[in-house]
Amino acid sequence: MQVNMRYGHGTLPINIPDNNLAGILETPESVPLADADAAVRQAIAEPIASPALAALARGRDSACIVISDVTRPVPNQLILPPMLETLVASGIPRERITILIATGIHRPNEGEELEKMVGRSIMETYRIVNHFSQEPGTHAYLGKTRNGTPVHIDKTYLAADLKVITGLIEPHLMAGYSGGRKAICPGLASVETMKVMHGPHLMEHPKSAVGILDGNPFHEEATEIALMAGVDFNLNVAIDKARRITGVFAGDMVASHRVGAQFVENQAKATLAAPVDAVVVSSAGHPLDTTFYQAIKGLLAAVEIVKEGGSILLVAACSEGVGSVPFTELIFKTQDLRAFVKGLYNPANFVIDQWQLEELAKVARQADIYFYSEGIPYPQQTKLFVRPVPEPQAGIEAILTRYGDNARIAAIPEGPYVLAQIDA
Repeated sequence: MQVNMRYGHGTLPINIPDNNLAGILETPESVPLADADAAVRQAIAEPIASPALAALARGRDSACIVISDVTRPVPNQLILPPMLETLVASGIPRERITILIATGIHRPNEGEELEKMVGRSIMETYRIVNHFSQEPGTHAYLGKTRNGTPVHIDKTYLAADLKVITGLIEPHLMAGYSGGRKAICPGLASVETMKVMHGPHLMEHPKSAVGILDGNPFHEEATEIALMAGVDFNLNVAIDKARRITGVFAGDMVASHRVGAQFVENQAKATLAAPVDAVVVSSAGHPLDTTFYQAIKGLLAAVEIVKEGGSILLVAACSEGVGSVPFTELIFKTQDLRAFVKGLYNPANFVIDQWQLEELAKVARQADIYFYSEGIPYPQQTKLFVRPVPEPQAGIEAILTRYGDNARIAAIPEGPYVLAQIDA
């Protein structure tokens, strides 16, 4: 059977023999909102466990709206106009409204890329700035969490009289679900804060995993940090395969995010009866497969359903290569993943973006990784702890050779957007 995997801006066909195909895990068909603009306006007028945005904005002299960076397909051009109009109508001058891009420890978003994110009208009308995690002078220290994490948050956000965060709720490899508190941490946190948040004490915890909120230490720590920074209003959306809005969840940060996460669980969950020998997975195409760094998220979806000692075939365009300079240098110089993870417990070894290599190590402990990409030269692929294949079908043949004619193979065409699980 031909399975069309999301790849770059299109799809990549892969043939899996019918007798070997254990299942294609996709999100159930969902109905996009008929009028997304009206839904956003209703959500900010009738929010969850919170006064309306207009009521919160009255009497405030400035506002900051936090948006996700380019690695998240948030429909900002749909959700921002109603919010901005509400703030202005409530008395906050346009020149006192800042849109802050929650880059986390990623690069800034500017120029044509920014225009695609927010639209030319907003780009030309409002002040838009990027968060820079590695610039200490742009952060303020708020103290430590109960667990001792030092909290340094972007000063632009903290200076605003009205603080609003936005984002996309989807399954997340360590936070359970994205959205909500993640706009603040890691979105607006300094690298000093992220040394702990992306350190092994949180990352190696078994409940720092996809689809889990209760008992998830990363989620709990990020929530505490966001509450320390202060959040007056939260707006998150859920989207379908075509990136259309299927749900809008606004209001109190904790309450509205919890409602949205439950909605997304129902929308994204796909199950198999038993673990399989191999999984073919994508990283959901652009923008999540622009780098190998981001594409690792697809592996975290697949590892939930593959047998111990199984295999995963990851297909990702990686049009921008391996990833950031720190991540690329780190993975190229790493010789042994077990030794790498052990070394993470020494804070002196911290490197920007190390957490994604740690996530790769989690997958590699359970399964062998085959990899197809047109964006990374073969010599570099050999340094990524994967088994490069010259074309996707070669990966299927390798899997069948390894596990035999009765091999059970599952496919996840949109990797990170699917909450893949084994039936309890």
